[in-house]
Amino acid sequence: MEELTVQIEKLSNMGLGIAKVDGFVIFVPNTCPKDVVKIKIIKRNKNFANAELVEILEPSPDRTESFCKMQKVCGSCQLQFIDYKAQLKYKKEIVEDTMHSIYGSEVEIKDVIPSPQIKEYRHKIQYPIGQTRDSKRILAGYYKYGTHELVNIKYCPIQPQYCDKIIDFIRLKAQELNIQGYDEKSGKGELRHVVIRTSNKNKSSLVVLVVNSSKISSKIKKLAECIISELENINGIQVNFNTRKTNLILGERTLTVIGKDYIEEDLCDKTFKIGAKTFFQVNPLSADNIFRYIKSYIAENFNNPIILDAYSGITAFGICMSDIASKIVSIEEVKESVELAKTIIKENGINNIELHQGDAGKFLSEQSSLERQFHITILDPPRKGCSINSLDYALKLTKEKIIYVSCNPATLARDLKYLKEQGAKVEYIQPFDMFPHTYHIENVAIINLN
Repeated sequence: MEELTVQIEKLSNMGLGIAKVDGFVIFVPNTCPKDVVKIKIIKRNKNFANAELVEILEPSPDRTESFCKMQKVCGSCQLQFIDYKAQLKYKKEIVEDTMHSIYGSEVEIKDVIPSPQIKEYRHKIQYPIGQTRDSKRILAGYYKYGTHELVNIKYCPIQPQYCDKIIDFIRLKAQELNIQGYDEKSGKGELRHVVIRTSNKNKSSLVVLVVNSSKISSKIKKLAECIISELENINGIQVNFNTRKTNLILGERTLTVIGKDYIEEDLCDKTFKIGAKTFFQVNPLSADNIFRYIKSYIAENFNNPIILDAYSGITAFGICMSDIASKIVSIEEVKESVELAKTIIKENGINNIELHQGDAGKFLSEQSSLERQFHITILDPPRKGCSINSLDYALKLTKEKIIYVSCNPATLARDLKYLKEQGAKVEYIQPFDMFPHTYHIENVAIINLN
């Protein structure tokens, strides 16, 4: 394979170092801007090449020592070897570059608001479960970068330490009970994943055992009983059934075996219930920053507005904004999230939220035909962004502002470009660091319709 010496210029939106040789782009993992490195080309395409790092010849001044020994083999923390302040700088550049290449015109990108925690911030853990071929030792961890090779993780510094204790207990107890770890290739093995939802509020945990079965075996039931009896602060144990050959972690059906089916978390001085399938940000303190920021913006610019909360999940935005709005209208497709939202709204004593369950695009179409109007629409879609129809309806239904919350700069830029073409104006974008040490970046775009 061809070896080259190059200097890394910037980071890609996937956290890969970018070098150029005579204008030809080369992507190199585990590198930092200003690194001078020796690389080996492993795959060459027409417009770019992928390379692997051979040696760091001159380290960037922004490079630092990773605090996790598994960083180079685990695919989760792509940027941990970069100083945290520099990470924020480079994440802002990722947003700027993405907006420039897709959105096409100038838009103000504010400095990234850092995460209040850069260790032990991740409160949702999803561990694939495997097993060694010869010793039959149970493995639990993350996949090696770019592969489905499972890396056994004993200690992960970006999640609360008690999660390490929970997963280590499950690893050892499952082996003791002769529970078989899942094999992706053969589709055999009983225990596929362990999902842990943990509360920053009270340090309790909900443990979900994902099984390759349609019923709960005596071994899995015994494992659940051992977890609840031998570990502290376990709110409940659930079993999720997933027999499909799929990359999706959770199947359609979940049963509560012992205890409660939720944990509690605080956001904007409101208490939320979070279940196995509930969409809720994995970094509660950074999420609280985002919600308080949007709440403050609305309070400073509006007096008791009517707000549409689209793609609402458990109506987190609506619930947090309820005490500064005259009315919140919320739409969410997942029935379980809507039912949970009803409970949260009741327990928080909120009486100005109108809940709807169904497809956001269809709902927006119905509201448009009724000629309903909202002062503000909050859009918080999944990574794929909004459909054209949803954007059109949001424009038609909204009098003054759209607040677009996105975890994907590329789809955000695409959707903002469309809104601009329809006459909307992006005031600015405020990035938030929800996932320290990764390339991911959360953004809040303020869009003016007047």
